Amino acid sequence: MGTKKVVFIAFAIEDERQRDFLKGQSLNTNSPFEYVDMSVKEPYATDWKDRVRTRIKRSDGVIVLVSKNSLSSSGQKWEIKCAKEEKKKILGVWAYKDDRTNIEGVNTKVWTWDNITNFIDSL
Repeated sequence: MGTKKVVFIAFAIEDERQRDFLKGQSLNTNSPFEYVDMSVKEPYATDWKDRVRTRIKRSDGVIVLVSKNSLSSSGQKWEIKCAKEEKKKILGVWAYKDDRTNIEGVNTKVWTWDNITNFIDSL
């Protein structure tokens, strides 16, 4: 495989533990991507949005951890909107086995290493 891909992870703060699992999975395998962590507790400040946009711009793609928490997460909604504005490829993965929440405009798949790898290989 060539150079590693930079992937931005968008998630609701309530799903921080799932984000940690994704991070752990990427560290404990021969991961084909670099992980960009932009977890911020206060997503409303303008400078936060500027920093996130910069990181999304330099990312090759965006993985969205999708759950029922996504529906009320203004920060995650803004990250998804920003990724679309920056014309980044987006993959949604369901954060939990028993939660099949859908976000309009986000193609969401089951969280498997194959699905994530195929997405990253497509970047």
